[in-house]
Amino acid sequence: MPARPAWRGQIRLALVSIPVEIYTATKSGAQIAFHQVHEPSGKRIKYEKVVPGIGPVNTDDIVKGYEVSKGEYVLLEPEEIDSVKLESRKTLDLIQFVDIGEIDAIYYDKPYYVVPADDLAEEAFVVLRDALRAAKKVGVGQLAMRGQEYVVALKPCGRGMLLETLRYDDEVNKASGYFREIGDTKPDPDLLDLAGTLIEKKAGDFDAGQFHNRYVDALKGLIEQKRKSKGETIIQDPDDGKAPKGSNVVDLMAALKKSLEGGAGNDNASAAEKPRKAPAKKPAAAKAPAKKAADKAPARKRA
Repeated sequence: MPARPAWRGQIRLALVSIPVEIYTATKSGAQIAFHQVHEPSGKRIKYEKVVPGIGPVNTDDIVKGYEVSKGEYVLLEPEEIDSVKLESRKTLDLIQFVDIGEIDAIYYDKPYYVVPADDLAEEAFVVLRDALRAAKKVGVGQLAMRGQEYVVALKPCGRGMLLETLRYDDEVNKASGYFREIGDTKPDPDLLDLAGTLIEKKAGDFDAGQFHNRYVDALKGLIEQKRKSKGETIIQDPDDGKAPKGSNVVDLMAALKKSLEGGAGNDNASAAEKPRKAPAKKPAAAKAPAKKAADKAPARKRA
């Protein structure tokens, strides 16, 4: 468990207050960050803050501004912004309870684990957790944290509970604008039956550990290979990415039947299939030292 909670306070339900702590439930473990590097010198590229027609400016002269119209800004000092920040309240009031499937998944934003703050709070915590589970409800309230106010949803999660911040309505694009071109045609009953049978055949318990970001895994392997070679390595993907030739029209009925009849061989395949390794390439020969600083480096082949 992390040393410091993201928030510490009380969940209040009518006259009952339950001391709790919340901790960030996710991490960015599958991300690879790149830096821009000046190749001749090997140094990182930095960016200067500049004003057109003036050039680089002192950071002390920079203030935040909100553009109210083209080229017109309302300038705000840090003290003015701080003056309207909400004080982090130590109480989360559950003001509504909704069916567990009532909140569309698109509104869920960031999850936090919720745990009782101490042994004395555990009994009330367990009662609320199990009551929500039995009722199949989610508790909804608002929480002030880090100067902002969030709508949050509270639900059971294993032995504890999960608190998720929700996006406000004006942060979500309405689906109707994207789906309106989809017709009202009813699917063929036979196709629907086959699709349902295929779904049932592939049904199973979700295990997040079975899935890996194969792109990130391959990228890490490439980086490690280049680091060890200390030279220039060219790795080519054996799959050239070209789409197979043929008609774009798919016989859905045939595809579903084929999935049902010949899917036995695929059932044993793991959803977390490991990425194919690219053929090993010999490291390129080390470059000879440049005789003159003004000499241009020969063009190099890029992967």
